Amino acid sequence: MPPGSPAQTGDAGWGAAQPQRRPEAAYEQTGAMAAQQYEEPSGRQRNSGPQRPQQPGPQQPGPQGPGPYQQGPQETAMTQRHPAASEPAPTQRQPRARSRQDGGGRRDGGRQDAGRQDTRVVGSQETIVSDAPPRRGRRGGAGAPPDPPGPPKKTRGGWRRFVPSWKIVVAGFVVLAAGLFGMVMVAYSLTPLPDEDSAQAAAVAQQSIIYYNDGKTEIARLGTKRTIVRYDQLSDYLKDATVAIENDTFWTDSGISISGMFRSVWMTATGQQLQGASTITQQMARNYYDGLSRDVSVTRKVKEIFVAVKLDQRLTKEDILRNYLNTVNFGLAYGAEAAAREYFGKKATAKNLTPSQAAYLAARIQQPNWKPDAPELKYRWKTVIDYMAKQWPQKYGDLPAKAEFPKTAKRSQSQDLGDLKGYMVKEVMAELADRNVTDEMVRSEGYKIVSTFDKKLMEDAKKAVHTHMDQMSSEFHTGLAAVDPKTGRVIAFYGGDDYDKDQFNEPFDAEKQAASAFKPYVLAAWLQAGYSLQSYVPGNKTVPEKIPGQAKTGFNNSHNEDPAIDVIRATAQSVNTAYVSMAFKLPNQLEDVNDLVKLAGFNAERMDEDVRDHQFQFSIGSALVSPVEQAAGYSIFANGGKYTRYHVIQKVTKDGQVVLPELRNVKKVIDPDVAADATIAMQEVLKSGTARGQGLGARPAAGKTGTNNDEKEAWFVGYTPQLSVAVGMYREVCYTKTGRVVPPRNSACPATPGGKASKKYGPHNPYSTAREASLGFEGAGPPTRVWRTFMMLAHEGKEIEQFPARADVGIAENIVTKPTPTPTPTDPFGDPTGDPDCGLLGCDDIGEDVTSDPDVDQGIPDSEDHGIMGGGTAPQPGSSGPTPVPSRPEDR
Repeated sequence: MPPGSPAQTGDAGWGAAQPQRRPEAAYEQTGAMAAQQYEEPSGRQRNSGPQRPQQPGPQQPGPQGPGPYQQGPQETAMTQRHPAASEPAPTQRQPRARSRQDGGGRRDGGRQDAGRQDTRVVGSQETIVSDAPPRRGRRGGAGAPPDPPGPPKKTRGGWRRFVPSWKIVVAGFVVLAAGLFGMVMVAYSLTPLPDEDSAQAAAVAQQSIIYYNDGKTEIARLGTKRTIVRYDQLSDYLKDATVAIENDTFWTDSGISISGMFRSVWMTATGQQLQGASTITQQMARNYYDGLSRDVSVTRKVKEIFVAVKLDQRLTKEDILRNYLNTVNFGLAYGAEAAAREYFGKKATAKNLTPSQAAYLAARIQQPNWKPDAPELKYRWKTVIDYMAKQWPQKYGDLPAKAEFPKTAKRSQSQDLGDLKGYMVKEVMAELADRNVTDEMVRSEGYKIVSTFDKKLMEDAKKAVHTHMDQMSSEFHTGLAAVDPKTGRVIAFYGGDDYDKDQFNEPFDAEKQAASAFKPYVLAAWLQAGYSLQSYVPGNKTVPEKIPGQAKTGFNNSHNEDPAIDVIRATAQSVNTAYVSMAFKLPNQLEDVNDLVKLAGFNAERMDEDVRDHQFQFSIGSALVSPVEQAAGYSIFANGGKYTRYHVIQKVTKDGQVVLPELRNVKKVIDPDVAADATIAMQEVLKSGTARGQGLGARPAAGKTGTNNDEKEAWFVGYTPQLSVAVGMYREVCYTKTGRVVPPRNSACPATPGGKASKKYGPHNPYSTAREASLGFEGAGPPTRVWRTFMMLAHEGKEIEQFPARADVGIAENIVTKPTPTPTPTDPFGDPTGDPDCGLLGCDDIGEDVTSDPDVDQGIPDSEDHGIMGGGTAPQPGSSGPTPVPSRPEDR
């Protein structure tokens, strides 16, 4: 009965109170779990008839067997019909075992002896006996118990139990394949497609070419030997040969070749290895783009494949083949254009290759380091020919029978920078560095660099020097520099015979005392200050007698002069006392001269240092200068007072676009009339002065000699309206530490005995060092003759141009009293007695200040500044004269 139902009446004992039971007993009696599953809905009871109460009786234990829902092998039927179905048998309470066994989930309904009866729970405390058949039809229904299990299955024993079922294997393989495919697709989608801007620097690096000033004649090629060309500039023979040997399915594959990979494995195993596994597209991707290294790794290979597939979708086959042939290594050069030149001569190009030459280049791709005629290379060349015939029989069918191994051009044994080339390249590279173009950029960007050098004039400069110096020993050094005064271009120079042996470039690297060749700048400052050529200056002693920087005996000359001479004679005869006095008379004295030479391109630091160290010796040439600085400095006289910084590069272009224009920093240093009058004075040097008889005939020319103390340095700097040229000479004697004189080696003092390797001597402990020695001649000697020889060669065929007429600027500023005319006039420009060219402090009675200074007399600076212009202003007009000429330098 449901809990809480009133007690039923009937047979004796039905109404009797039931003994109280603990909850566990109720659980045992009813089988709580089973009872819960079979409870009827609320308000309903099984059997619509009167319910028969269970008779109390003694509990008799019986044998326990399987529960009502598990059937063992010896178990009888679950239910049996009662013998007297019409007379219901009274039920007896049976002891109930727990409905769940430990860990087994088996139910034990407390079945008794052989006459087991099917019991159904009516209430929480009541059980009825049913003679109905077992209810098997409720499997799967709500709350229905499962069918009884069948016989236990046989299990595999031994090692077989560790072998998975084939169904599990197939399922696992499918899952694994799906996962891998998903990973591949994700990786493919995440692999970026390189663009042209991500090309490796090394892949597109190409040589820069330095040309003479005509823009056509090459001086040298620097950097990676590669020249990028268009697809139509590549020979069809080369395209076919490359495809035949490297990737015969190139025109049809998708960027990768599965068959090629398997073929490569087979060929490698059999020792053939004629074609690689990578397609041309893969090789191009690896060689061309950043991020695809050449390391051997699965990651790199997978990424390479992805990129190749994407590139094949984006680029045309023509683009891929073009990039490949422009970047691949052919041994002596990268890219087909440069390789054709290297192997088959300067006139060969990638466009005009023969089939045999094309096969030769294609054969080199796999092993670019093979020698030009290696047997292995010949065998592979033959293979390329055969493959071409096999793939395109109509086009190359007869090629194997008639093709001959091509002849390659002989490589020059001399280096590219030998002879004069290295000196020119050195100066070009120095100027590029000053303009922030690095060596690495030059060697990889493919620039076309047009220099200022004239090929003929470079040879003329060498010829002029050797004409007068061949009879001298290698102790004598000569530097020549020629500058176009209108543009500042260095059109020629001589710095040595062979750059491979001696890298010291005399006209750019050698800085020596300018001596009297510096005096024209004092003359320019004098005229710019408003003083004229008609001024009279002291010819035998300075005014005042004591001037800062002089020796004990004062400033003197190498020859006797009149007490008063005009400025023209003082210039022609190189009179020291006159020029020191002129500098002292300037409104700002040495400051006016120093400012002017800085504007004329001389190194400001060197000029300031010399003024500080040597004071008024500065006015007669104690400062260190180089020949190229002097040639450019004199251009202010040849070009109407304007200075253009000297330079060696006309322009730099890339792909037809100008990336570095020519330097044209023009500055006005002096007035045009000042330049014209200074030229008048310097013309007299060649007519009647220290260099008389060394003029250029009918062609007007002007210049100035210079000789240092003891004739250690000698100069001539001169110009025409078209050209300004400086020639400087000095002599160095090589002394060992014991004082022994040894001959120079390649114009330099040997660092080791005989130039051989030595444990004792080397760069840090040289075997010999240089000391300057007397040349034995003055500036009017060999330097002037070299200058004249070169000028005659350089002006051949050129129109004769005239200097501007004399302007007579300024007023006379007489430092000394103008001499009174005598009844018998004398020629003030007649031949003087003695040596007219004293040079820097030039006489024996000049003090020891300069000659005792090792930095001035014999030191060669460790470094030099390539044409850095100084600042400063031109000197202001002096106080004398009613109409001084003002100074307005431009671009200060």
